[in-house]
Amino acid sequence: MPSDARLKKPYIVPVFIPHAGCPHRCVFCNQHGATGQKESLPTADMIRQTIRRFLSLRRDNRRWTEIAFYGGSFLGLPREQIQLLLATAGGFVRRGLADGIRFSTRPDTIDAERLAWIATFPVTAIELGVQSMSDTVLALAERGHTAESVRRAVALLKTQPYALGVQMMVGLPGDTPAAALATARQLATLGPDFARIYPTLVLKGSRLARWHARGRYTPMPLEAAVALVAELYTIFARHDIPVIRMGLQATTELTPGVELVAGPFHPAFGALVRSALWLDALSRHMEREALHGSEIRIDAHPRFLSQIKGERDANIMALLERFNLKRIEVRADGGLAERTVMVNGRTCSTL
Repeated sequence: MPSDARLKKPYIVPVFIPHAGCPHRCVFCNQHGATGQKESLPTADMIRQTIRRFLSLRRDNRRWTEIAFYGGSFLGLPREQIQLLLATAGGFVRRGLADGIRFSTRPDTIDAERLAWIATFPVTAIELGVQSMSDTVLALAERGHTAESVRRAVALLKTQPYALGVQMMVGLPGDTPAAALATARQLATLGPDFARIYPTLVLKGSRLARWHARGRYTPMPLEAAVALVAELYTIFARHDIPVIRMGLQATTELTPGVELVAGPFHPAFGALVRSALWLDALSRHMEREALHGSEIRIDAHPRFLSQIKGERDANIMALLERFNLKRIEVRADGGLAERTVMVNGRTCSTL
């Protein structure tokens, strides 16, 4: 398992290749709408321009930087296109302007032949679009691969020098909270280096949008999606697997009435999940310490104050009511470890 700077939060230079390398379109997918990019495969010049633009926005030139190909299935492309894209991005790595390349791909594109195609390029991380470990859910989403494809891909990638990421979704057709929890447990057991969790959204132009219009598919409510993803986060956390993203990144296109039809979208979905985790941690601590009816002082690192308080102080209001508290004071303490919280001078939890 890689243990160097690759596993710290990198600066990502995203290059989108919507649907490129995909053998078909899954029921939930419309990468053109999600990214706002209409070209399936950018030219080498377009890639260079994108990379230069994002590198110019980087504030710390010493930060680990990866050029990332997202939006398609990278190893599903023909060999010539794969190697052209890697050579174009690799030029920036050779000049010391970036540290490596990462890409996302389908599990069924991982084989010895394709891995040999990329062996001479500075690839540092590979992310597998798993989505679910339920064959029923995968079939309904028309993924075209099975859970066994995931297990085979992970086993092969474990023999390679790349950081390994997995991406899963919740709320797909046929999915249930129990199935999602089972997926997270199975993925955690496989031992990836990091994970991403995405709630299923209904995008214009997707088959899911047509199903939604006919009443055939109903997306998860936001509150239920946040609660479920919080449970999934804890499963990965128990296995020391960082969850580096929860929820799709907000874009101009990804807003209600533009490309987003329905679903549990929030521009700060990950922050909502972490707030739910903090509320649970604080509640369990206050129950253990029998703090009902008392005055509470919470000290935390400034970076996490807003998550601890919750959106519009929702966590504070919930704790006041749940424990019949007289008062809660929340204070910033830059001397604390980032994820450590003190309640009345005693350590509460570290997320």
